[in-house]
Amino acid sequence: MKTIPSTQVSQRYWWTLGLRGLLAVLFGLVAILWPGLTLLVLVSLFGAYALVDGVMAVVVAFQERRNARLWWMLLIEGLVGIAIGVLTFLWPAITVLVLLYLIVSWAIVTGLLEIAAAFSGWLPGTHKWTLALAGAVSILLGVLLAVRPGAGLLSLVWLIGIYALIFGVLLLVRAFQFRHAFQPGVAGSA
Repeated sequence: MKTIPSTQVSQRYWWTLGLRGLLAVLFGLVAILWPGLTLLVLVSLFGAYALVDGVMAVVVAFQERRNARLWWMLLIEGLVGIAIGVLTFLWPAITVLVLLYLIVSWAIVTGLLEIAAAFSGWLPGTHKWTLALAGAVSILLGVLLAVRPGAGLLSLVWLIGIYALIFGVLLLVRAFQFRHAFQPGVAGSA
């Protein structure tokens, strides 16, 4: 059985990173432009985002389990996203504090897995920084929310919106890096 290098896997599925990035940017814009959203709407938006992002990560992980040595990291990240998304829909009247700690858990776990993946050796050297930076931004969000739980819903909405925008832009950058990484005639191609 022929194994495809992980760089070709990343190039082939660049559009999933782009779609994840676009969803994150859209979610961030909604959170920033309409800060007076009710808790129920915020819970629903976050739950939908975490669920869709998780499903997409799981699909790619299973599709690439024979080609990517560390496919299970993406699988775990996706399963955590799905679990957090489902929990937010099961308890729509969730309090701000419980929502806060669901988001804290999701952001920290996602960030740790992204940093681990960035330094695992399966990404080209020039592409590691975006994944590591996205992981650091995720962890930073989780820590900030855990340390300042009384910051209020408006602050929470803005923090989540800013995080989603930054994270989404970084995913879009990664998507286009992978799309163009190995095209003939493109600088940096192998």
